[in-house]
Amino acid sequence: MDDAGIYARESAFLDRYIQLGIAQGRVLTVEFPHTPDDDAKSEHELLDRIEAYLQGEEDDFEDVTVALTMATDQRDVLEKVREIPYGDSGTVRQVALMVPGRSDGDEDDLTAIQDALAANPAPIFIPTHRVTDGPSGVPSDVASNLRALEGI
Repeated sequence: MDDAGIYARESAFLDRYIQLGIAQGRVLTVEFPHTPDDDAKSEHELLDRIEAYLQGEEDDFEDVTVALTMATDQRDVLEKVREIPYGDSGTVRQVALMVPGRSDGDEDDLTAIQDALAANPAPIFIPTHRVTDGPSGVPSDVASNLRALEGI
């Protein structure tokens, strides 16, 4: 996946578009607009995989390279969230236990984890929708649909 650009495809399941920003073979962003960017192309292998996922095909997307250009503490949280398997869920406190140096009893740590979840630039590939009591990088209706799809 060495292509670069903006790619978008409409999803009837989500009642929105799924829009990807890709550069140097890495996913930079995943967004869920009602209207895609004017220059978005509709054909991309990752859009095909997302479409299959939204139709019920299990995919953990672990082979997808995501460019996490953010502070290390946020990146550490999102990398751990990628380890939550399809169909499983966790809480903010459970994520805190997964991240080295974080405590599930420290309010500052829990706030930092919530901030990282909310800043997720690549939802679906980084499944913050699986953290059931935290913010996600997707609109709430999209997160609900993704949880229902995975039986969470």
